[in-house]
Amino acid sequence: MEWLEITVDAPDGDTETLSAVLEGLGVTGLVIEDEKDIAAFSEENHAFWDDVDEKFLQERQGVSRVKFYLADDEAGRTELSRLKGRLEAYPVSVTGMRDEDWENNWKQYYKPIAIGNRLLIVPEWENVPDAEGRTVLRLDPGLTFGTGAHPSTRMCLEAMEELAPSASHVLDLGCGSGILAIAALCLGAKDALGCDIDEKAPRIALENAALNGVENRLAVLAGDASADPVLRQAMGEKRYDIVFLNIVADVIIALSRDVPRWLRDGGTLIVSGVIDGREPEVQNALETAGLRITGHRRVEDWHSFTCTMGGETV
Repeated sequence: MEWLEITVDAPDGDTETLSAVLEGLGVTGLVIEDEKDIAAFSEENHAFWDDVDEKFLQERQGVSRVKFYLADDEAGRTELSRLKGRLEAYPVSVTGMRDEDWENNWKQYYKPIAIGNRLLIVPEWENVPDAEGRTVLRLDPGLTFGTGAHPSTRMCLEAMEELAPSASHVLDLGCGSGILAIAALCLGAKDALGCDIDEKAPRIALENAALNGVENRLAVLAGDASADPVLRQAMGEKRYDIVFLNIVADVIIALSRDVPRWLRDGGTLIVSGVIDGREPEVQNALETAGLRITGHRRVEDWHSFTCTMGGETV
């Protein structure tokens, strides 16, 4: 299929205002390229960027823009004409794309990421840099699954890294690319079970497990754990040392009542994906389920909790 890539430059580098304007015009699927964000990412991961990455960084100095995509057909071009008429104050450029470009161009933005004290996540298509003693996790997340760059995933990985070496069983709900379960296995956990509502998740997660040589220790189910009691029962056949709920607030609240059946005595629940403002509801649901909150992290607008059973809440 043919696509139109529309690039709108942000005056004075204000991508936030430009994004709000586009959303007000009904545009979705925005891709924001802001030099401040790229520079911050580079600084935080400087030790793991090679010469090609430095060139990439230099090419994006002064770049602040927002991109979105329309089908290259009559309807798409009609919509493009409408939007151009409403965006006269902004520089707009249009480039044609094919599906294969869409599927692969995003890879240029996904580079090695150091997380916590132990992990280095490296895209499958990148050379492995000097890991500086870290455990390397190879990953090809596909178009719709986690890479480790998002704050919610990073907080889970950081909370898990000291627990994984002594863990026997790990449960990862909303597993996506399998990054959390696979990271736990790479750090020493015995086995893991993942579950995701997306039917592509088992294939993607097991392929990533194979990249790291742990495919025989990972099982993955597809389905809606919040609505399927049979699936919840299947997940409850074991007691887990670590349970991940890296989803969204509503699903975490719905599943919190089941966690005590899954978590072994002394085990840890790691909750993330909670946007700012929803954390009181999530905390209340966890405590109502009998869980004790032992830690609370916040990065940007995202919150993460670690919990165990019983005792006093922090």
